Amino acid sequence: MIVKFLRPATTFKGVGYSFAKMLLDKGELMKVGNFHALEGLSNPRPEDYVNYLEAVTRQSKRIVYPQLHVALSTKGQDHSKQELTDIAEKWLTGMGYGSHPYLIVFHKDTKNNHVHIVSTRVGKDGKKVKDSYEHIKGYQVLNRVMGLNESAQVVKDINQALGYHFSSRAQLMMLLEVKGYTLTLNDGQFQISKFGKIQDSLPVEKVDRRIAGYQQNKERLQQLRAIVEKYRPEYDPDLYPEKSKLAGGAEGKTTGYHSKLTDMLQNDFGLQIFFHAKGTKPPYGYTVIDHSKKTVYKGSDLMPLAEFIKPSQTQNTKSPVPDVIAMPLFPESGDFDTTQILMDAPDEYVAFDDAGTYQSGFTGYDPTGVYVPPLRIDIADDIDDEQINGRNRRRKRKSRTNTR
Repeated sequence: MIVKFLRPATTFKGVGYSFAKMLLDKGELMKVGNFHALEGLSNPRPEDYVNYLEAVTRQSKRIVYPQLHVALSTKGQDHSKQELTDIAEKWLTGMGYGSHPYLIVFHKDTKNNHVHIVSTRVGKDGKKVKDSYEHIKGYQVLNRVMGLNESAQVVKDINQALGYHFSSRAQLMMLLEVKGYTLTLNDGQFQISKFGKIQDSLPVEKVDRRIAGYQQNKERLQQLRAIVEKYRPEYDPDLYPEKSKLAGGAEGKTTGYHSKLTDMLQNDFGLQIFFHAKGTKPPYGYTVIDHSKKTVYKGSDLMPLAEFIKPSQTQNTKSPVPDVIAMPLFPESGDFDTTQILMDAPDEYVAFDDAGTYQSGFTGYDPTGVYVPPLRIDIADDIDDEQINGRNRRRKRKSRTNTR
């Protein structure tokens, strides 16, 4: 589950935003809390709620950004609208806003169920709720509400990652970073952080021993290559960018890439394809996670990127997977998506509508409160320079700055 603090505002525009969703039949008012003076109204208007929030806020003259606007989003339909509402109420109490006036609105226009919370940061006593490190506190409170044992989950996630076969430190880092962890190498230890603090450490020596035991399964790679070649004519391999969804249907930054072919490989064969790119530039490499064999492959070990995304000369109609190479479906791969969430969206409101928002879990377990940052690992060791730059790379001509 994700906690998203929306951009601070000097007014309570979140009320208008939520009611606009309801007018479009894309939202539903689930809970109105602590608007005592409005209880006598049969059908309060949006401006009535705004006026009440402003009246409470005026008790403090020092607050510049009084609106609290938060979205709680679950993966798909894992939680119903009522369950999300109950979680939101408990979360508000844990954050110190339980006695403040608030609205909880369920949004039903996206793939992922989520609710928006609109309240004021000022209580009826005129005091502002402390908001220092509230992004970290938000997840800590949510974890308590959901009954998540952070320490136990960290150990479980590390063991799951170490249960995969990988050939580089970067691949191990990727397996953990897509689950929301940040890894920092310090004095022979990977410091593993999440929820704003160091959760555990992992000796580099242990990782290197795991790498030393890696043996490339050439027979499996041949099988995977045959699968790709067989279904390329039926599923377009051409890549298209995945965009973050913003309010009003607008598109934000590119969060990842995928194709009809990669979608099929994930759903039918448990093969996860991660494309690596910088900024708005096209992908320069890719990584393959084979969930059925719990193995991570360099993309170049399977085939060059240019070949992998090359359109087929013929396009056939979709046909079922033949029994000769068919494998069971892998529902767990749906929890480990190829796109990357962008938490620092430039716009006021973010629509949580992408399954790509959730990149957690190798075995179908979706840990609560996962914050998934864009991948920041260096996969230089996993990329074939010749594949990227050509056999005869030429040095760029730049003016010399060292005059000694």
